[in-house]
Amino acid sequence: MSPTVFEYAALRVVPCQERGEAMNVGVVLYCRAHDYLGCRADVADARLRALDPALDLAGVRTALAAVAALCAGGADAGQAAGEPPGARFRWLTAPRSTVLQPGPVHAGLTEDPAAELDRLLDLLVR
Repeated sequence: MSPTVFEYAALRVVPCQERGEAMNVGVVLYCRAHDYLGCRADVADARLRALDPALDLAGVRTALAAVAALCAGGADAGQAAGEPPGARFRWLTAPRSTVLQPGPVHAGLTEDPAAELDRLLDLLVR
């Protein structure tokens, strides 16, 4: 199988907009050719607490669970669950000024989107 194009964005926690500090906590990846939309996350509590001791870690985990639900397209993902994977990816990577923010969208080539997502999680988050 030949490599196909995929797009991805890091998911980052920005505890305080004014300070502009951020830490990557996940990755969302979309590959149209494989009809694949997935995300992986790894929240390092101690590292996030170093940025903001008062950060609502439960809220961060809830937001990441909502991203995972939207990627999976299940009924618990709300109205957007019925959209095609590409539309859900665009919604997830739209700029926002909340504690959990997407980074810029990048592209690459892969034969296995799920394996690529694991590789990016290791590279960008862990």
